Amino acid sequence: MNELLARVIGANGGLDRWNSYSKVEATIVSGGGLFRMKGVPQDPTPRRMTIWLHEERSSVFPFGAPDQRTMFTPEKIAIEKLDGKMVAERQAPRDSFAGHQMGTPWDALHRAYFNGYAMWTYLTTPFLLAMDGVRIEESEPWQEGEETWRVLRAYFPRSIETHNSVQDFFFGEDLMLRRHDYSVNVAGGFPAAQLTSEYIVANGIHLPTKRRAYTRGSDRQPIPELLMVSIDISEVQFE
Repeated sequence: MNELLARVIGANGGLDRWNSYSKVEATIVSGGGLFRMKGVPQDPTPRRMTIWLHEERSSVFPFGAPDQRTMFTPEKIAIEKLDGKMVAERQAPRDSFAGHQMGTPWDALHRAYFNGYAMWTYLTTPFLLAMDGVRIEESEPWQEGEETWRVLRAYFPRSIETHNSVQDFFFGEDLMLRRHDYSVNVAGGFPAAQLTSEYIVANGIHLPTKRRAYTRGSDRQPIPELLMVSIDISEVQFE
């Protein structure tokens, strides 16, 4: 394992502890300009997110109605009733984004898919960087004010659904994630810089509870006026 990644994972709770859990549940409140742009504005209702840690699978409740939830896997996105009755589903959901640009409208299944893979990525970071098939290298450090952040570049295999195949993860001197850069391929590939803060420890695992994703400028700086996605996380429980 990459030396920096090993230190990061150790500082965030350790691989043995992580492997002892099967899933995590958290309350999320999300918003931002991307959803309005896509015609699916996000209301401030708290939702309960469930993430499976060792397979790419996630669910959020409620979704679209008080008795509905989503079920995401890379092969299928579904909206279903709590008793399992299917409301809507889409096989090979990534294909439905072909040709999409930033302003292309989304339907409910598009939004559910985006939410599913994005939250799975965020709530498994940094441990997903140690998953089979993910290639890691350390790139040039980033100077943020008086701080120097070390940067891990991750190359994701096609088997993992995420924003795009090459992403950068910035870690502070305390080895906590400070920033996450990627391109949002399901929305025309616009570049994003997500800032992370307000860390908590849940069942021995460290994670940020505040995430703010901005459009990233040509100078690699986030553009404060272009807040695309905001996520606030609370009531985290690993099982």
